[in-house]
Amino acid sequence: MITYSKKFVNPIAILLLILMTVAAFLSMKGDSLTMDEQAHIPAGYGYMHERDYRLNPEHPPLLKDLSAIPLLFMNLKFDKNFSAWKNDVNGQWDMGTNFIFHSGNNPDKIIFWARIPMFLILIILGFYIFKWAKELFGPKAALLSLFLFSFSPAFIAHGHYVTTDVGAAAAFFIASYYFVKYLQYPTKKNLIIAGIVFGIAQLIKFSLFLLVPTFGLFLIIWIIIAKQRFWRYLWKFILILIIGYIVVYPVYQYNVLNYPPQKQVSDATSILASYSVRPLANLVIWMADKPILRAYSQYALGLLLVFQRASGGNTTFFMGEINNQAWITYFPTVYAIKEPLALHILTIIAILFLVWSSSGKASNFGRSLKNNFTEWMMLLFIIIYWFFSIRSNLNIGIRHILPTFPFVYILVSGQIKRIFNYIKNKKTPGLCVVVFGFLIAWYAASSLSCFPYYLTYFNELVGGAKNGYIYVVDSNLDWGQDLKRLNNWLEENNISKIKVDYFGGGDTNYYLGNKYEPWHGDWNPEKAKGSWLAISATLLQGGRGLAAKGFTSTTGYYRWLYNYKPITIIGNSIFVYYIK
Repeated sequence: MITYSKKFVNPIAILLLILMTVAAFLSMKGDSLTMDEQAHIPAGYGYMHERDYRLNPEHPPLLKDLSAIPLLFMNLKFDKNFSAWKNDVNGQWDMGTNFIFHSGNNPDKIIFWARIPMFLILIILGFYIFKWAKELFGPKAALLSLFLFSFSPAFIAHGHYVTTDVGAAAAFFIASYYFVKYLQYPTKKNLIIAGIVFGIAQLIKFSLFLLVPTFGLFLIIWIIIAKQRFWRYLWKFILILIIGYIVVYPVYQYNVLNYPPQKQVSDATSILASYSVRPLANLVIWMADKPILRAYSQYALGLLLVFQRASGGNTTFFMGEINNQAWITYFPTVYAIKEPLALHILTIIAILFLVWSSSGKASNFGRSLKNNFTEWMMLLFIIIYWFFSIRSNLNIGIRHILPTFPFVYILVSGQIKRIFNYIKNKKTPGLCVVVFGFLIAWYAASSLSCFPYYLTYFNELVGGAKNGYIYVVDSNLDWGQDLKRLNNWLEENNISKIKVDYFGGGDTNYYLGNKYEPWHGDWNPEKAKGSWLAISATLLQGGRGLAAKGFTSTTGYYRWLYNYKPITIIGNSIFVYYIK
């Protein structure tokens, strides 16, 4: 695309990853505890320190285990007599608050060090994006792919939280890389690596069980186009799955070593009491106290929980409405407004060029499929994952489609590389350089414009981060990350008391001290007069949205605040009013 020396490719790639890590680190320093971290951090410590898996069974252990490793060197207090641990069924939220804020530990040190291992996942994903793009399209396209990743507001935002989303994207991508590599080069080494990485993916997020049918589909396609023997590939595919689930076993086994069998049985019985497919639920419960099977019972419990939750849904706000059922337009809309507009333009250009360059070549589709198998599989990955995401009943954040983003970066970069190859002998290559240079610069500038509030990024289609709350909230904008920043603002403005309705994992008493007074949306507004009032965007919009058809829970209780203009908005997520 632009003349350069190949010796600078790797240093530029390293620099991009450093810049991304620095941006995520600086953003992290100002963030208070987010919602899901309240559950994941104590769960991980319970797994690693106590070898007990009673908390947060709806997510696999690996990322939580990693987050807990630095905490093992801190001599922390972990109250096993606290009721949320001793008596409750999955008392993750109360145990999180107790462990982090109320046990005499240093909350800021716990949160900081638990997040540090998450940066490793971010860097590994960047490395594999660069590696795969370079193998497919060469170093220039690889740098562009890595650039799109390194300046992605979504990855910078979620890459430093103790959650499963970036880990899921990394595992989905890397497992796909090694499986496709095995199909094309079916050696024993590639088979074993594909199996191991598949197993690691199952230890990161249960939605990655989707890899099983997806890989099966790719296997069939490859057998057809490469004219391979079906049974030969089928039993090796089964062997990959077996290797993967062998990898799963020791990790789960370690994490349930001190989980009392009777407690595991009673917890599983309670959690699966309403599960509709009783034979599966009963099997998981039966396995729970069998020494050899307990590890797989805990894995299966989490898998069933995910299926149950995906069908159950979450109450959320979207485009002025409140509902506990999914909107089919949710993910397309969120993707359109939360990814940089420059990326969308690059994507459209790439698609148009692909369509134009492929016109009149339909008869060669079979040859194209074989010669460009990896690219077609990437496209199919995106379609399959989007299909299941749109059909899911969980509409709580763009983070749930992060696994598709790396494939988008590579496919777009590959087409841009082909565009430059096509026009290099034309009369106007300079114009293309200017156009694409502008789009790339715009992409970076748009991302940096939101620093350090990357979680709240929205693109120019909706007027940027300041308007994001009008469309969506929850982990798209407000996950509780700005409570620390609220306290800084209160101190800067000498405000001694404020009523707070907070959504997130932070402890308001810890962050705000005696400045905090509780407030709830259904309280009489008259009680707020003469006071400062801070409300998280998720709760504010949840109390102002219109009930969707069929939604019967109470809403509308914050519409009275339309009469007031916020004095400030902390980090784009906490609205501060003075009620006269």
